[in-house]
Amino acid sequence: MSRADDLKFMRLALCGAERGAGHTSPNPTVGAVIVKAGRVLASGLHRRAGAPHAEVAAIRALKNSAAAKGATIYVTLEPCCTQGRTPPCTDAIIAADFRRVVFGATDPNPAHAGRAVRILEKAGIEVTHGILAEECAAVNAPFNKWVTTGMPLVIAKAGLSLDGRLTRPPGEDRWLTSPRSRADAMRLRAQVDAILIGAGTLRGDDPQLTIRGVRGFAKKQPLRVVLTRSGRLPKSARVFTDEHRERTLVYRGKSLRIVLRDLAQRGCTSVMIEGGGELLGSAFDARLVDRVHFYIAPLLCGGPDVIGGLGVASTAGSIALSGVVYKKIGPDVRITGDVMR
Repeated sequence: MSRADDLKFMRLALCGAERGAGHTSPNPTVGAVIVKAGRVLASGLHRRAGAPHAEVAAIRALKNSAAAKGATIYVTLEPCCTQGRTPPCTDAIIAADFRRVVFGATDPNPAHAGRAVRILEKAGIEVTHGILAEECAAVNAPFNKWVTTGMPLVIAKAGLSLDGRLTRPPGEDRWLTSPRSRADAMRLRAQVDAILIGAGTLRGDDPQLTIRGVRGFAKKQPLRVVLTRSGRLPKSARVFTDEHRERTLVYRGKSLRIVLRDLAQRGCTSVMIEGGGELLGSAFDARLVDRVHFYIAPLLCGGPDVIGGLGVASTAGSIALSGVVYKKIGPDVRITGDVMR
């Protein structure tokens, strides 16, 4: 097949991987497509940890399993070659008698990177890799960081006014952003493994930190994490009394870095910090934030800035973002970007 064909079919596999984003942790999200004579025969994706991997799901989706003989399978991530909750996908690919394997991103685990290539080529299967590698790696940014550093991907999320106000005055509706922005933020919340707030936010807002109104949400409620110095928290808070109370963790007197590492050891590959300003500031001061997800409302409020902390001594020392995307959502603007290292 031509490179144009490889790009076309890898994009189809990538669409499958994107559908699984946020549901497979601590596993990566992966999509696969089986092609023969230029025609798609079957596709599959990894739906959740412990479920069949994308390659096996695609093979099982074939109307006739013998059709895999001589076909090409496109996979967004290098096929696994070790025994985990499921058998190695390289075994399934060899058993199905594919002629060719095309994958996008290399396994980020240094102990596994490139092993599938050697195994498959030794079995007489042609291997092409690096097709849409950046896009295929990007969909697994949380997993990639977790498996290589032992830390989760950290997202700083906030809704604020044009001049940096984070909340309304006491007694008013606390929302600055529109319902459409809040619905969009809820979909983001549904993709992470843990939601982190400070004690001040718990006392002031009594947030639920649950997933609401997201179609197709099928994974566990993300962990709800509260950081406190004193340990004095209202026992009547909803995170301690609702149906998801067993999904709430409290860390007292721990640094944010220690908390994040502990969450990673619990299998959290992504953590979203939802406030307040002091916690966001300490996260940026410690250079722990990987991604920014801010919703800007067309309001001028005055008052406290969204990000507290020490800040930077000069503009040259400011935190810069790459891959910045601006999207209008109702009256608001969503700004997303990755922190440059």
